[in-house]
Amino acid sequence: MTSSPPAWLDRLTQAVADPRHRPALRTLTAPGPDARHSAVLVLFGPGENGPDVLLTQRAATLRSHAGQVAFPGGRVDPGDAGPAGAALREAQEEAGVEPGDVLVRAECAELFLNVTNFRVTPVIGWWQRPTAPVPGDPGEVERVVRVPLAELTDPANRFVTHFRDRRAGPGFEASGLFVWGFTAAVLSWMLGLAGLEEPWDRTRIIPVPEQQVRLSARQELRRDLIEQQGLSVHGTSGPDEVEVP
Repeated sequence: MTSSPPAWLDRLTQAVADPRHRPALRTLTAPGPDARHSAVLVLFGPGENGPDVLLTQRAATLRSHAGQVAFPGGRVDPGDAGPAGAALREAQEEAGVEPGDVLVRAECAELFLNVTNFRVTPVIGWWQRPTAPVPGDPGEVERVVRVPLAELTDPANRFVTHFRDRRAGPGFEASGLFVWGFTAAVLSWMLGLAGLEEPWDRTRIIPVPEQQVRLSARQELRRDLIEQQGLSVHGTSGPDEVEVP
């Protein structure tokens, strides 16, 4: 049975196309000329407890970003039908999502993760015929969770994260997941544009769990060089949403 997208998703897809709303994520923009193109799928759908969004948790055994929460996604390959094609392919590989069951609603403006040098296009989709998600390679994906939006919008589950002596943007605790960095920033932005956000305590600060902040030597070196050059890394300290080859 095919489900129809809700009215708030129409509001969201219209809003992300409006340049006036893009400054909300300005700390994640302005990619370098050598940045690699990638895409993530922000997949909303009808769940048992109301509308939800699909998130993955990286395997705890990975060398970097172990246990971190992300949208399914990865690098845009030459054979992909653009960012949407790449996002759907990755969602199938990582979470068992059948591309034909997803209605692509919008491709957002590119964002930039300077720690990993990726240009990221968030792709908004509606899961018309949802099925039970199935984690892909257990060496990369520990679990896949359909998180109810009611949990994400609950003020009790929202806070500001703290990482490396700085505020690191919005955070969520929902369905047993600690969501921060790029994923939380995009979710917070989209919930606001969809008109679903409820007032929450922006003075509540929670540190990022230690097991989620292990970075590879290459990423640490890149960050150190950026900081030595006097450039800001605010907003880029979150998890990789894409696999670094």
